[in-house]
Amino acid sequence: MVFGQVVIGPPGSGKTTYCNGMSQFLRLIGRKVAVINLDPANDALPYDCAVNIEDLIKLSDVMAEHSLGPNGGLVYCMDYLEKNVDWLESKLAPLIKDHYLLFDFPGQVELFFLHSNAKNVIEKLIKKLDLRLTAIHLVDAHLCSDPGKYVSALLLSLSTMLHLALPHINVLSKIDLIESYGKLGLALTILF
Repeated sequence: MVFGQVVIGPPGSGKTTYCNGMSQFLRLIGRKVAVINLDPANDALPYDCAVNIEDLIKLSDVMAEHSLGPNGGLVYCMDYLEKNVDWLESKLAPLIKDHYLLFDFPGQVELFFLHSNAKNVIEKLIKKLDLRLTAIHLVDAHLCSDPGKYVSALLLSLSTMLHLALPHINVLSKIDLIESYGKLGLALTILF
């Protein structure tokens, strides 16, 4: 049985930083870990990735070839990955014997509550490779400074959780910066 995390969240929420830190932590405690970069827009990786989607498809190439913007390009890349999921399965096959898997997904939130391509990729991997995955949903802590943004983040998280149908952990990222956003607009000061 193979375990892992599907790391998702809005752009800039710290998904890549989380994957880097979690992989370092797992190595320190003696676990073998493989980070799988499934973000074709992430070209500056702080970690060594075991599998990189850019070996299959590159966002810049898609945007140039199909005259798409970044959002349309990311949807195209995820559709392409879904159609070529056997490529990903073959890359993961040697890792599933003894590695903990961290999947670093793109920050386009529509991929996780609106489109089915990322969900289908995850489902196919779970069934084919017998994976046990948990979604780690990162949300930037600055959203706590405004009640409307906070409720919006909660609704996004709920929609994503229902759409992906995975065990789901919400993580407030960048919590060390919370004081720089000013007074919290909600009664969240009790939490911090």
